[in-house]
Amino acid sequence: MEFGIYHEFPALDGRPDADAFHNAFALTDAAEDWGLDVMWLAELHFDPARSVLSAPLCVASAIAARTTRMNIGIGVQVLPLCNPLRIAEEAATVDQISRGRLIFGVGRSGVAKTYESYNIAYAESRERFAEALDIIQAAWANPSLSHTGPHFSFRDVAVTPRPYRPGGPPIRIAATSPDTFVTIGRQGKPIFLGIKHEDARQLGPLIQAYREAWRSAGHPGAGAVYLRAPGYLAATHAAARAEAEASLMHYYHDQAALALDSARRPGVDGAEKRIAAAERLHAITYDDALRGSVLIGTPDSVTQRISALRDDLGLDGVMIEMNCGGKVSHVQQLQALRLLCQEVMPGFR
Repeated sequence: MEFGIYHEFPALDGRPDADAFHNAFALTDAAEDWGLDVMWLAELHFDPARSVLSAPLCVASAIAARTTRMNIGIGVQVLPLCNPLRIAEEAATVDQISRGRLIFGVGRSGVAKTYESYNIAYAESRERFAEALDIIQAAWANPSLSHTGPHFSFRDVAVTPRPYRPGGPPIRIAATSPDTFVTIGRQGKPIFLGIKHEDARQLGPLIQAYREAWRSAGHPGAGAVYLRAPGYLAATHAAARAEAEASLMHYYHDQAALALDSARRPGVDGAEKRIAAAERLHAITYDDALRGSVLIGTPDSVTQRISALRDDLGLDGVMIEMNCGGKVSHVQQLQALRLLCQEVMPGFR
């Protein structure tokens, strides 16, 4: 299995952004030294109390320059906010600098206020995503391209540099609604699944639909599925709770507020589902979360949970949100990362 941690480069209360970058790069260096497979980078905008990571490809380039082994994942690039030609250039540049270690994760994001800040209608997000992804893949696969579409038009454009790998870095797509599982399966792309507190096994039928669509489209194999989930490790369950609970609860309340905010904005689909999800997140307790697929506990208990999820869902890897909520101290994050790399990962090799 592939192991990665999902990192938001969290802002530090009352401290300069430089300190946030310093701590995040120190965690990255430790991940490289301890054998982590992938460092996954968020993309978050206009939320200075939460994160300094608004430019993941820029940060990925810095990580590529200071590491030699570990893969670097974008989790995810929000394609509807971007000019796809610019993103094709920047991702290819990171692929070159890293010598083929970039994993290009893409998605739409559910934070509608970010779209409004960029003056882009959220109602267009699905169409913009599909068009941008098509352009990026064509730019990497062809010496030049022309395109005429609803949002982008250009003629005889040659994107440079070329990616390090022919055809470009591997692409993974965030699957959210039921129809996206089937669509991504037909495209023959790996998928991300994201859970906050739920039992990931509830997604089993959607994963099955993804794999059926994959096979029906004639792709070899059965697809690839990666799970992103909150997680944290400590020597005892009591220590794990003491160190992670407040941060996890902060995350749930923050996510509830974001879901409510998005539900009230124009062009957002599924407003009632977002409101219901916000109500559940606002009311959830730490014990409720542990009854789902949250990966918090001792190395032994987290190993058992990951192993069971792998067997039940056919997972190919996990992305653990090691500092979900951004309130876990830097020293504690390093300790949790060491336990993951040295006491959990070896059991899956």
